[in-house]
Amino acid sequence: MQKILLSGLSAAALLPAAMAQDASGGGAGSLVGQLVFFIPLILIFYFLLIRPANQRQKKHREMVDGIKKGDTVVTAGGLIGRVTKVAETEVSIELADGVRVRSVRGMIADVRDKGAPVAAND
Repeated sequence: MQKILLSGLSAAALLPAAMAQDASGGGAGSLVGQLVFFIPLILIFYFLLIRPANQRQKKHREMVDGIKKGDTVVTAGGLIGRVTKVAETEVSIELADGVRVRSVRGMIADVRDKGAPVAAND
């Protein structure tokens, strides 16, 4: 593991020197070299960061849009309760008998179905 790390660090240390030598060449060659370097970097960022974040956001939006009366929800603050009223931008959540709170729909972290059991703490 250390050999891989050291070889990676040495390659990273030598890269600026190699790029400086290449920069003294022609203008068109250095542009192609830069594109060859940056296009895979952009693709890595897209597939490792941007795409998964968009998928999580889409799944959360679908989950929030599917909230209905009687669902058990968990808010972003950690409160667990049953939905008693659904409005366009808010939901009313009953936390205990006679204790109701209103929450913005986007702050719902998880939705459990009516019959879904609550996970036990081990």
